[in-house]
Amino acid sequence: MLASTVLCAGAWLMPAHAETATMVLATEPPTLVSLTNVATTALAVSGKVTEGLLEYNEDLSPEPLLATSWNISPDGKEYSFKLREGVRWHDGKPFTAEDAAFSINLLKKVHPRGRSTFANVTSVEVPDPQTLVIKLSQPAPYLIKAFASTETPIVPKHLYEGTDAASNPNGNTPIGTGPFKFKEWQRGNYIVYERNPDYWGKPDPKIDRLVVKFIPDAAARSIAFESGSVDFGYRTPVALSDLDRLKSLPNLKFETKGASYSYNVTRLEFNLDNQYFRDKRVREAVAHAIDRKVIVNTIHYGYATITYSPIAPGLKEFHDPTPSPYAYDLKAAAKLLDEAGLKPTDGKTRFRLTLDFNPITTEGRRLAEYIRASLARIGIAVDLRAQDISAFVKRIYTDRDFDFAVNGASNLFDPTVGVQRLYWSKSFVKGVPFSNATHYSNPEVDRLLEQAAVENDPKTRVGLFKKIQDIVAEDIPDLNLVSPTFLTLHNAKIHDLATTADGAEGNLAHLYVK
Repeated sequence: MLASTVLCAGAWLMPAHAETATMVLATEPPTLVSLTNVATTALAVSGKVTEGLLEYNEDLSPEPLLATSWNISPDGKEYSFKLREGVRWHDGKPFTAEDAAFSINLLKKVHPRGRSTFANVTSVEVPDPQTLVIKLSQPAPYLIKAFASTETPIVPKHLYEGTDAASNPNGNTPIGTGPFKFKEWQRGNYIVYERNPDYWGKPDPKIDRLVVKFIPDAAARSIAFESGSVDFGYRTPVALSDLDRLKSLPNLKFETKGASYSYNVTRLEFNLDNQYFRDKRVREAVAHAIDRKVIVNTIHYGYATITYSPIAPGLKEFHDPTPSPYAYDLKAAAKLLDEAGLKPTDGKTRFRLTLDFNPITTEGRRLAEYIRASLARIGIAVDLRAQDISAFVKRIYTDRDFDFAVNGASNLFDPTVGVQRLYWSKSFVKGVPFSNATHYSNPEVDRLLEQAAVENDPKTRVGLFKKIQDIVAEDIPDLNLVSPTFLTLHNAKIHDLATTADGAEGNLAHLYVK
C-alpha cells in the first residue's frame, strides 16, 4: 500500500512513503519461528526472518538459499553443503556452518517432524566455517527436499545454545538471516517486519515493510480484500462461500501455485486411549456415519478432493485411491455400536463425546458441526469445544485431554516426512505438536515406515507405502476425509508472490508492489 495506514486506532502508524504489503491470517501464530511448532500460521511467518539452506521451485528441484552448492554421495549417506559467505544474523554476528550444524541437531530433537526427517543422521560436521557435512547411517532419499526455510529453519546458535528451544525468547522476537527484520508483534492484532538493509540477497527485498494482520472472522477477511486493507493471503484465506463473488472483482487475483511443497489432508483423529475409541467397532461405526461427498460439496463448496488415504492425491506417485472399507452406511454403524454393547440408554443416546477442532481454518468448525449432526443419527451425542490454536495444540499433544479431534496434516514433499509422524509409534512424544496424536502403534507399520525411509529404489518404496496405506485403512486409527484445494488470493498490484514451491510461506524477498 502506498498511502499511510493506521492500525489499531493509532497503535502503529505507517509512514506515507513506505512501500508495504499486508498479509492476512485467520488466527495468530503460536510462535514466529517454526522450530518446535509447525502450526500453519507459524509456517506463514517464520521464513521471512529465519531462512533454510535451500528453496525449491514448483517441481521441488532444490535451489540455493543459505547454501550455494551441495553434493550427495553415491551411497546416499553423506550430504555436503557449501554455505554462502558474508551472511550476518540480524544482530550483526556472522552466520557460519556452526549455526547450521547446531540447528539440524536441535531440529532432530524438538521439531515435530525432526525425529523422522533426521532419523538416520549420525553426525553433523563442520570442516570449516563455510562447509557443512551431514552423515547418515542409511540413505534418506527424501532428505534433499527437506531444507526449506519453514521445514528446516536455521537458527542462531549463540541465542539457542543451552536454552529450552520451546520457550526461547527468539520465538517471539526472532533474529534471523532473512530479508525482513522483526519489528513488532501486537498480540491479537498484527506483526510488523521491516526491510533488512543488509540482506545478503541485495537488492532484495523489494518492499520496505511487511505487515501480517490477524482477522478471525471470515466475512471480515473478505471485506478486507474488497476494500484493499489487506493485500494477500494463502490457503484460501476467505470463506469458501465468498469465492464466486470475490472472483468477479477485477482488483483481485487467484492462483494455485505455491502449494506443491505442502499438500494437506483433513482428518478426524481418534484418541485411542479413550474408553470408547479403543474399541475398533466404535471407530468403524463413526467411519460408516460420515459421508465424504457431503464434506466436499457442503463444507468445502467443491474446493477439495476426497481421500481415504493419509497420503494426499497431490503426491500422485504415492497416493492410493482405494476407497475405505467402511463406506457410508448408517445401518452398519448402528449395528456395530449394538455389537459393542453401546445400546441407547434413553432410547436415543448411546454415549457422549467432546469433539475438538483445529481453529486455523473456518472449515474446521463447519466440519465439526457436520460430524456432530452425523453422529447424532447413530446415537452418539457430541459436544463441540472451541479454543485458540495454542490451547488446541496443548490439549491434544501435551495434556492429551481429548476424545477426538478435527485436524489437518501437511504431507509436505514426501510421505516419510509428512505421514510417518502420524503413524510411527516412536513419534508419540507428549508435547511434540502435529505428531502421533492418536497414540497408534502397529509393529508392522513401524517396520514398513522405517524401511520406506531408507529405500532408494523408487518402485520398491512406492510399494511399501501402498502396504502402509492398506493396513492403516483397516486399523482405522483416524479417518482421512479430504484434501483441500488451496488458493492464494492477492491484490492485482502484488507481484512475484508465489515464486517457490512453498509460495507465501517463502521469504517473499522477490515480492513487489506495482
